[in-house]
Amino acid sequence: MDWIPLDDISQLETIRAKSFETPQIIFKHSTRCSISKMILNRLEKSTPPSGADLYFLDLIQYRNISNQIATDYGVEHESPQVIVIKNGKAIYDASHSAVHMEDIAAQV
Repeated sequence: MDWIPLDDISQLETIRAKSFETPQIIFKHSTRCSISKMILNRLEKSTPPSGADLYFLDLIQYRNISNQIATDYGVEHESPQVIVIKNGKAIYDASHSAVHMEDIAAQV
């Protein structure tokens, strides 16, 4: 899986702008959570959708970015969590055991 590290809050504007041309997918991962690790492993064993950018956010290290995502897109903070952004809006989000690559791909 070719994750793009999401480690600078300024990337959020780039993600929003790019979402008008290409779906943007953010995976919020907690390095302290066994469920999050299980979901990360599940995603990495799956085939990602083509034509989308996939971002990886370590929300323990970058909680401020996670909080800003919640504010910008009106999604409640959860972990693990996946958010699909198209045309500047969050069109899909799922958390915990509801995170499946097939469901993500269906949104792209």
